[in-house]
Amino acid sequence: MSLVLRNVSKVFEDSKEDVLNEINLEIDKGEFVCVVGQSGCGKSTLLNLIAGLEKPTEGEILLNSHPVTGPGADRIVMFQEHALFPWMNVIQNVEFGMKLAGFPQNEQEERALTYLRMVGLEEYKNYAIHQLSGGMRQRVALARALTLDSEILLMDEPFSALDKQTSNRLREELQEIWMKTKRTVLFITHSVEEAVYLADRVVVMSPAGITDIVSVELERPRYVYDEKFVEYRHKILEKVEGKVCP
Repeated sequence: MSLVLRNVSKVFEDSKEDVLNEINLEIDKGEFVCVVGQSGCGKSTLLNLIAGLEKPTEGEILLNSHPVTGPGADRIVMFQEHALFPWMNVIQNVEFGMKLAGFPQNEQEERALTYLRMVGLEEYKNYAIHQLSGGMRQRVALARALTLDSEILLMDEPFSALDKQTSNRLREELQEIWMKTKRTVLFITHSVEEAVYLADRVVVMSPAGITDIVSVELERPRYVYDEKFVEYRHKILEKVEGKVCP
């Protein structure tokens, strides 16, 4: 599997300025890639283009050599808001995507329980959504996203609305899940620390486009107080700071 962006630019109709300008990027199967940059630099627009929710003004996006022309089950998106259905319980929410995709009922339940176990929520499978904390709801959303075995998981700042302690715990769990599953992930974040913690490569963006791509050559699991970790964080933070975004 490979995701390829070739000379991708995006201009919205109500603006004469490029939101994205000649983006070139390739992501290989099993990679965890994080995108960082100040607000307004086009990070979420980039994710929406890959998801097929927006179309590029110029350039092309290819997944396994096939053009991305719209949303598809090969690209699952997890947003900042969990987008769970309040009238369904936990396991029903996790099974929902599989039901739409036509998975057999027994497989839906088996896979749902597998991923609920992976995010530590198996015992909460029959709980109503309103009974869960914000962090638990994001765990449910993550389990739902993982069940479909999509080619790539697109994550748009999924932990940014949570308190620091909860977001730290969730990124630890995500690192553990990635180490087990080796899913291909594109992860948008404002946090350089989060990017270094999670990523194989960190893509640094500015209004000019991609300004740098840093390979993070650290063993996993990673620890934020390790000397090498701190060096990477400072190195990437210096690349992000000082760039004025509209």
